[in-house]
Amino acid sequence: MAIEKALYTATATATGGRAGTAKSSDGALDVVLTTPKQLGGDGAAGTNPEQLFAAGYSACFIGAMKAVSARQKIALPAEVSITSDVAIGPHANKPGAFGIQVDMKISVPGMDRAQLEALVATAHEVCPYSNATRGNVDVTLTIV
Repeated sequence: MAIEKALYTATATATGGRAGTAKSSDGALDVVLTTPKQLGGDGAAGTNPEQLFAAGYSACFIGAMKAVSARQKIALPAEVSITSDVAIGPHANKPGAFGIQVDMKISVPGMDRAQLEALVATAHEVCPYSNATRGNVDVTLTIV
């Protein structure tokens, strides 16, 4: 999928893979990467690509919800939160490959359920993470 025009470009460099570091070009992100015990690592202090993906997708999806609600002139409560579980494991249809799946739990207290369901469905069409992963990652959206 191509974009018409880049409005912003983030640049980050990782070294050492899952047992290394990742830094953004502006210095705002500077993290130690470690491999979880479940993936054969020592479980040392640090983060991993799945945690970074979960945080990024959650934040981006909230941004998509805000954009859609503004366009539709719908009041979106300030207490929006999304908890994303990003799981990694052997790919079901590609022997030897790994895949991820995402389970998002979306909380918007005080909003009409039907209106929220429609908003979430539209945000899923708008969100860049949703568009980047569509067809490649199983994404479950649950309103809690």
